[in-house]
Amino acid sequence: MTENEEKVEQSMADRGDNRSRRPNSSAFKDFIGTNWAPRSTEMPPRNEAADFLQARHDLVGENFRGERLVIPAGQLKVRSNDTDYRFRAHSSFAHMTGLGGELEPDSVVVLEPTSEGSEHTHEAVLFFKPRASRSSEEFYADARYGEFWVGARPSLAEMEAMTGLKCRHIDTLHDFLSKDAGQIQLRIVREADANILSMVNEIRQQVGLPHGNDANAIDDELQEKLSEIRLQKDAYEVDQMRLAVDATKEGFEEIIKSLPRAIDHPRGERVVEGAFGARAREHGNGLGYDTIAASGNHANTLHWIDNDGQVKDGDLILVDAGVELDSLYTADITRTLPVNGKFTEVQARVYNAVLDACEAALVAANKPGARFRNVHEAAMESIAHQLEEWGILPVSAEESLSAQGQQHRRWMPHGTSHHLGIDVHDCAQARREMYLDAELKPGMVFTIEPGLYFREDDLAVPEEYRGIGVRIEDDVLVNEDGTVTRISEHIPRTVADVEAWMKSVQESN
Repeated sequence: MTENEEKVEQSMADRGDNRSRRPNSSAFKDFIGTNWAPRSTEMPPRNEAADFLQARHDLVGENFRGERLVIPAGQLKVRSNDTDYRFRAHSSFAHMTGLGGELEPDSVVVLEPTSEGSEHTHEAVLFFKPRASRSSEEFYADARYGEFWVGARPSLAEMEAMTGLKCRHIDTLHDFLSKDAGQIQLRIVREADANILSMVNEIRQQVGLPHGNDANAIDDELQEKLSEIRLQKDAYEVDQMRLAVDATKEGFEEIIKSLPRAIDHPRGERVVEGAFGARAREHGNGLGYDTIAASGNHANTLHWIDNDGQVKDGDLILVDAGVELDSLYTADITRTLPVNGKFTEVQARVYNAVLDACEAALVAANKPGARFRNVHEAAMESIAHQLEEWGILPVSAEESLSAQGQQHRRWMPHGTSHHLGIDVHDCAQARREMYLDAELKPGMVFTIEPGLYFREDDLAVPEEYRGIGVRIEDDVLVNEDGTVTRISEHIPRTVADVEAWMKSVQESN
């Protein structure tokens, strides 16, 4: 590289500081670090999840005895220039530490194998970047991590008090992972943090362990187990799911209040989206996923998140939304609401067909020995027979339900259920036999969400149905006795109850 090229490259690297007016005098640097009141010595309260962490560590650790397991939180991601996206920790990290919110960018939890004969297979050690002193340049000059810019991070002692975990400075991570590395297997959640992955691969390569692509299989096995242990929630997680559903109900009530204004707005769907989003941010970390606010024919686009359409009097609006709490547990609820508060006869007919499928799925889930896939099968059987009764299916319901048929799936192409928890599609890396083919077990939380989607250009259905899309989604829990109940039962769902609910909320507004 020539001298001129080096100057150009350096110039481009410095462009981010073009607008900076940061003071750099020695007098300023001396003065900024002085005359601060002492920090509080009071320790933060212990996280409610802390008492459940060791059991979670044991569940994953028993699969990897004598191995060092590396689970990063992830990095801040640049949105543009010097502006980052809001941070959310990798779900496996959050589950292993009980941490939510935005405290943990660049952090790593390591499950360190214990000695033979120990009560537990692993001990968790949390590595993170504690706050710097107020006399440091980081305090006032670092826009990404500095206390003056983003607030004070916890100290090592405070983080230990919050989590109940042993904590160390992130700068010591490399040495910790390197010790005995040639005698101990290293696994990492590969997708979480490219920098930590590079560090681990460098260490593995130096000591002759599988690294890079050669380590993909062993790393995938770790992610698989971390996903599978979340299939059955502990008591803390179940409580968080109930709270998330309660908060989501309040969000839907804000939606109902917003409908008159939405009708008058050229992008009424965004009025609805904003009403729910404001409540989600007030109650917790924010949205569990991008809200679907799909009015009229937009309801027939399964993942309609543009939300830029009108909300018209007389239409239905399908809203699929969930509040994510500070713990990162999220609800996932869909309600299809009549914009003016009253279903038409045809709208109610389609709605009740979907509701019948919901009920059939719940009945199937409550049968002894029920498997996860039986929930979907029951909903599809209900949908197929209803379409046959309406004369819409080109074949019999039985033929459509056969593997060679499936014509009914034209109007319900998605699955009926997915696991739910710290992710909206939780446990997604679990093996098929642990997920789709698994018997329902206590602590499982999943959705039941059948739908019918009659696009306005669908010439295979009678004209009166075209443009109507309905989905009803509830969150359900497998109880200790094996029964399955809706934890979102208190969010109205029948035609009569939805109409009464909307009237009550709008009258009280």
